Amino acid sequence: MKIVRSELLGFCSGVSRAIKSALDALGLEDAAQKPKKIYSLGPLIHNKAALDDLQKKGLKILQENQIDSLDKDSLVIVRAHGISPFVLEQIKAAGAQIIDATCPRVALSQRRAAEFSAKGMFVILTGDKGHAEVKAVEGSALFAAQGCKPKSGGRFILVQSADEAARFDASAEMENNAVLLSQTTFSPEEYKKIASILSDKIKGLKVFDTICPATGERQKALAELSKKVDALVVVGGKKSANSERLYELAKSLCANSYFVESAEELPKDLGGAKVVGITAGASSPDFVVDAVERKLQEI
Repeated sequence: MKIVRSELLGFCSGVSRAIKSALDALGLEDAAQKPKKIYSLGPLIHNKAALDDLQKKGLKILQENQIDSLDKDSLVIVRAHGISPFVLEQIKAAGAQIIDATCPRVALSQRRAAEFSAKGMFVILTGDKGHAEVKAVEGSALFAAQGCKPKSGGRFILVQSADEAARFDASAEMENNAVLLSQTTFSPEEYKKIASILSDKIKGLKVFDTICPATGERQKALAELSKKVDALVVVGGKKSANSERLYELAKSLCANSYFVESAEELPKDLGGAKVVGITAGASSPDFVVDAVERKLQEI
């Protein structure tokens, strides 16, 4: 069996930055400087193997309903997906130290959402409901518009697909008063469709391309890889949006496609494939990709 790696796979710059922030904090040798408790607010990245490795080094995962347990001896790392300003204020109020490891592209989306929302504009975001990045951008929009008072509703609107965009009922109030942003890991092709549909419905809609270039580049590299192989293996966290989208693309390009989080999840055979291609999501560490390749060599 021949194994071919995609030209682009594994950690993106935002994930690498978040991992480095955590390792730097965990690696402090000066006891006077090192916080007693080091947390990430929610999973630092969406990859179990990488998280397990960080937890062995001492990183703890803090849920939003546990913020009251923080104190001045705690350090909280804001994950790559960003954080709602409402939650950030709670952490500050608890007296904890903060390291902001938000991906710069996500941070830009948050700033834009806040800026336009503060002007009274409608902020429309394409993305996955409940995703940490979506919640962070939504929080930024509502925080800016509502005077730091968390309320439901507001001028933030989430659109998850072109089908939802087609059903969207635009109000007259949105004319020349709305902006469209996207989750950084959203499908570029789907975003184009949504932007086109909403631009027809909302006169003067301001459309920003906030999708990380690495997302499109990974998908293009996967499309090229699919032309050279009999099977495709996508390595990524099951809660990773960009990994899930890679897998959806892989299935559309090659019926013999597999989505695994670790080498142990590989099937015993890959449909008799002679050439297997490997790609990986933006939060997949090299050691997991290497382990998958070694396992494939044994099949």
